[in-house]
Amino acid sequence: MKQKKTNWTKLDNASKYFPAVANNKDTKVFRLACELYEDVDPKVLQESLDITLDSFPLFKSVLRRGLFWYYFEASDLKAAVELESTPLCAPLYFKDRRNLLFRLSYYKKRINLEVFHALTDGAGVIWFMENLIYHYMTIKYKERFEGKIPPLNPRASISQKMDDSFGKNYSEDVVKETGEKKKRIKAYQIKGSRNEENRTKLIEGSMSVKAVLGLAHEYNTSLTVFLSSLLLYSIYKEMPVNKRKKLVVLSVPINLRQFYESKTARNFFSTMNISYDFKNNSSDLNEIIKSVGEEFKRKLTKEHLDKQLKDFVSLEKNMLARITPLSLKDFVLRIADKLNDRKITSSISNVGKIVLFEDFRDYIKQFSVCVSARRPLITLCSYEDNLVISFTSPFEETDIQKTFFQFLSEREVDIQITSNL
Repeated sequence: MKQKKTNWTKLDNASKYFPAVANNKDTKVFRLACELYEDVDPKVLQESLDITLDSFPLFKSVLRRGLFWYYFEASDLKAAVELESTPLCAPLYFKDRRNLLFRLSYYKKRINLEVFHALTDGAGVIWFMENLIYHYMTIKYKERFEGKIPPLNPRASISQKMDDSFGKNYSEDVVKETGEKKKRIKAYQIKGSRNEENRTKLIEGSMSVKAVLGLAHEYNTSLTVFLSSLLLYSIYKEMPVNKRKKLVVLSVPINLRQFYESKTARNFFSTMNISYDFKNNSSDLNEIIKSVGEEFKRKLTKEHLDKQLKDFVSLEKNMLARITPLSLKDFVLRIADKLNDRKITSSISNVGKIVLFEDFRDYIKQFSVCVSARRPLITLCSYEDNLVISFTSPFEETDIQKTFFQFLSEREVDIQITSNL
């Protein structure tokens, strides 16, 4: 009798990091939520999920451990929509447990898609959600939309969605950068009283995209540079005076699809660190914006990202790394993660604009995105003219959040604040 072949997939370069370092304090889970104007219909949501999964086969996978590497294994597990009952960004990956790496839940008017980061990144999860909402709308409101809404554009074939874009865009011919030496940085660390049971505190501000963009333009900068600078400023305002000699460093994820030819629905991102020295530079927001803008311009170049990509993949291709047992790899990654932690104060991630058919806007209020957090950090996304900025934090204290949103409010940005605790 012929044995059935197991359908398995190697993890991409970024994915290998997450199962090694995920824990109850930082689950490496992130959530994309869609808030409707009407209560969610769970039966329609389940039907929409079943259809969407046919276009995203990796979401049907479970994560397994080999002797040397993790790998995804195709499964026949049923993904079931559930009423929200777990804490925000609760764990999805459990060592040696065979389970799906995402959950789809609902509560009143909100649809929550939570994903373990090894499965995909922010761009990939938005793509999945856009497909899900398309099917939900066209099933739920079939009579209204029949014949009016064009077929869903798949954007890419299933094989393109499954691409490992790190390996595909790796080149050994990248010229090493010169003139920039890596410095040993010990960044300012935000401290606080931890929330009970390691729960993540979420504070969201919903506001007009046009209002915040107009404010950014007053400072002659982009939305992301403006909000990054405002986060640096807000952290500085709440720093103890005797700590202000330390650098404040933000980690900023970069969607690499905009720099390389890629239609993958898997992870394909990098990060850059943006720092500001308040000891030797002005705390005036104009000066912070100028410095941050220059760093963005210098680091968001194809040449700089080519070098990063080469460094990532070269380490993976190293023969010693390849033959090292997985348990030892995990141990090394956890140590490296803790050392890297000392170089970062916070992070800001703008996952971008969510685009759906215009006729859907009568049913959709807004989208929001948030992540599990080992430190206070920001994630944001927009839909139509609704910008939602989400602060997640493991701490009870909310001084930085208050300073950030108060700055915007005092400049006539109307903000609706919500919180989960």
